[in-house]
Amino acid sequence: MLEVVLPEKSYEIIIERNALDHVSEWIEGIWKNKKIAIISDTNVFPIYGEKICQQLRASYEVVHYVVSAGESSKSFDMAAHLYAFLAEEQFTRSDAVIALGGGVIGDLASFVASTYMRGISFVQIPTSLLAQVDSSIGGKTAINAPMAKNMIGTFAQPDGVLIDPETLMTLSERRIQEGIAEIIKCGAISDETLWQDLAKLTGVADLLANSEKIIEKALRVKKQVVEEDQFDNGNRLLLNFGHTIGHAIENTAGYGQISHGEAVAIGMVQITKQAEKMGKSPVGITAQLIQMIEKYQLPIKYQPWEEQSLYDAITHDKKARGKTLKIILLDKIGQARIQEIPLESVKDYLKEGN
Repeated sequence: MLEVVLPEKSYEIIIERNALDHVSEWIEGIWKNKKIAIISDTNVFPIYGEKICQQLRASYEVVHYVVSAGESSKSFDMAAHLYAFLAEEQFTRSDAVIALGGGVIGDLASFVASTYMRGISFVQIPTSLLAQVDSSIGGKTAINAPMAKNMIGTFAQPDGVLIDPETLMTLSERRIQEGIAEIIKCGAISDETLWQDLAKLTGVADLLANSEKIIEKALRVKKQVVEEDQFDNGNRLLLNFGHTIGHAIENTAGYGQISHGEAVAIGMVQITKQAEKMGKSPVGITAQLIQMIEKYQLPIKYQPWEEQSLYDAITHDKKARGKTLKIILLDKIGQARIQEIPLESVKDYLKEGN
């Protein structure tokens, strides 16, 4: 168990195999006398939804809404449908939402909860590795806009996070791999021992066998930076390593064509390769990064590589502030820094040859 400790709110993260067998006990320790809406998707709800509903109905009035699986559901239109659903079910500020699913559901459901009636309570039950090690904690909520991923959102902390590594057994290998990209990122920017653990494992199957330990280590990295910088103005930006270029790749490829984790893996390699060429990261560090990323069968290249399209996407991204951009560069494995550059200079990091 981990605890995220913030000035106005603290909450626990439970990491436990078969935790979904005891959801009702967990919820009863957090909420009393609430109506609960479970928001999930067409992939996840058929596997876990009814089981959780049955547990909760003994103590709560429970309703559910199932959205289509995929990034396209993280939209204004779907948020509007969910607002209407909550209103029709007569949800008030005393009621609550459970986000049951991967990163799309976590972002969408928490955004809706944080904005419905100026904010109602919610918890996260992340069922993908990417959500378990990244998006389910930290309080970032979001939906996509046509010009950029995650452009519309809030900072709103959950009341708790429940992680059951057994849910990973139902995922495709590609979905496991995209979560591993974020774990590699955590090791690269802040935890050399996590990096060494990843190096010792034999591959994806071995990582899954040791998932509780690996998930906890990755979350400790995120927990620390969130506690230091809840609103993304300082060191929390370190978590964006690979994301500036990665989000641009997702945008230009069309959401859902390349996964978030795959795009981040490519983004980490691209920015580090160019930084190494410019003498801003140490010689040989790109090779270390590539070796780790390829070990877990993630991509290091993306085609077609269109520098202008990627630049246009970055300049519309929320990480671009005024005429400068803060990028994340590696000093060594386990240590990164924030570098502020003129917005125009980001083109140096987008040069062809990846």
